[in-house]
Amino acid sequence: MMKITSFYNLFSALLPLFCLLSTAVVSSSSSVPDPELVVQEVHRKLNESIARRNLGFFSCRTGNPIDDCWRCDPEWEKNRQRLADCAIGFGKNAIGGRDGKLYVVTDPSDSDPVNPKPGTLRYAVIQDEPLWIIFNRDMTIQLKEELMMNSFKTIDGRGASVHIAGGPCITIQYVTNVIIHGVHIHDCKQGGNAMVRDSPRHYGWRTVSDGDGVSIFGGSHVWVDHCSLSNCNDGLIDAIRGSTAITISNNHMTHHNKVMLLGHSDTYAQDKNMQVTIAFNHFGEGLVQRMPRCRHGYFHVVNNDYTHWEMYAIGGSAAPTINSQANRFLAPNIAFSKEVTKHEDAPENEWKNWNWRSEGDLFLNGAFFRASGKDVSSSYSKASSLSAQPSSRVGDITTTAGALNCKKGSSC
Repeated sequence: MMKITSFYNLFSALLPLFCLLSTAVVSSSSSVPDPELVVQEVHRKLNESIARRNLGFFSCRTGNPIDDCWRCDPEWEKNRQRLADCAIGFGKNAIGGRDGKLYVVTDPSDSDPVNPKPGTLRYAVIQDEPLWIIFNRDMTIQLKEELMMNSFKTIDGRGASVHIAGGPCITIQYVTNVIIHGVHIHDCKQGGNAMVRDSPRHYGWRTVSDGDGVSIFGGSHVWVDHCSLSNCNDGLIDAIRGSTAITISNNHMTHHNKVMLLGHSDTYAQDKNMQVTIAFNHFGEGLVQRMPRCRHGYFHVVNNDYTHWEMYAIGGSAAPTINSQANRFLAPNIAFSKEVTKHEDAPENEWKNWNWRSEGDLFLNGAFFRASGKDVSSSYSKASSLSAQPSSRVGDITTTAGALNCKKGSSC
């Protein structure tokens, strides 16, 4: 009920603003509001909503609103499901298994993707009821086939060192309300041409998968937080085919080529409604491109630390709106790779109309952002999900990005 109330309050607060904006479009030019003021007002209302929702939070004073919501609680292990109320951004309403039982994974095996054993991770994620999934010890889970998530599930690795690695990895396909938190996801391989179960009542034939770390396919209300991802066959996190309401936050990504694809193809118009928040992540050593690569939708890239790329950091095609705010970009020592951005698959006379902007970003070692578009306020309001901290604070905000080493009985 808390999530529903928060959304209702936010909608009620923003409705007059959007009505004002729509009226301005058809009125005389003298009555059109300043685009920057419109977007700032959206930020203010969003933050008011977050503040109301997180009254009584455990402030660590890090400037990272997600971490400040839960990490200073010495009894986090007894209050695990409270994490679901700490989400921000477009995926803030992802509750995962908050309203369900705790399920403890005791068996790291994955011998039968059609008839998984109780105690395994696969058995937990396919169930119909909400579940908050935790682990009784450190373990490495080498999946035999894709892990097909069902709705209203949380995978919570806090308190153990949990690696999903060496086989196919996580697929969130046509389901909703999924949280992935605190796990290591790496060395993911292709799977498929096999039967795989996705619910207690259904299993079916899976064709060859891409080998993503996390594949979001037609999924919504998804939050991937404090995970460490590297070295997968295709993307580390990909969201395609009408996926939306996604937050990717506090992750540490390393040693990978095509990091993050958001949008299926230039011709797949259903992705025009996609909204993704990318916040407080550290894009680190050994990365090449796509941090992210966007198509069609609305993308808020805020307070991330970019310390490595070889080709480019942020790119896209098919006229996405990209709102880059208060990130830190450290360019590589490669003369032709100083540009943060890459407008793909279109001539300049086309991409110059795409709405890409940089606001408050910090550029180091010659990095630069090639802005484009007309600074349309309605477009950027749809690509605004939280207020940015100053870029000078990005180092502090992202210093603990990735899976955390949480110990029971003390703050994490």
